[in-house]
Amino acid sequence: MQELDQAKTIELLNTIMEFELAGVVRYTHYSLMVTGPNRLPIVAFFKAQASESLLHAQQVGEILTGLDGHPTLRIAPMEETYKHSVKDILAESLSHEKKALELYKNLLDTVSNASVYLEEFARGMIGQEELHNLELKKMLRDFS
Repeated sequence: MQELDQAKTIELLNTIMEFELAGVVRYTHYSLMVTGPNRLPIVAFFKAQASESLLHAQQVGEILTGLDGHPTLRIAPMEETYKHSVKDILAESLSHEKKALELYKNLLDTVSNASVYLEEFARGMIGQEELHNLELKKMLRDFS
């Protein structure tokens, strides 16, 4: 086992926390903007995504404080595209989830061989983000 790069890990966890908190705002916004005959299940999907993003931010914050880090009060920058068709919203969601996957993979690279707990946490989050990517790709299929 190697020594955990605590400063780098804390910095990365804060970046992830900012991103997950932005996801809460993003998915809440999307849930409000969906229209059309399939609105109700898609709204439910986005509300669930917002809740999950909040849970992920809380989990990351607990790890951060456990490492003597200070959880951020910021959220990652978000762009308002003013495109609210279901296809556009799903495509933006897929882009967001791909970035989340990248952040958790960076976390895994950073903590590998230094912390079994953090490795397992990162792997679990990578699994969840990969699943979200698959789901969004399936949801987007009918639009191609």
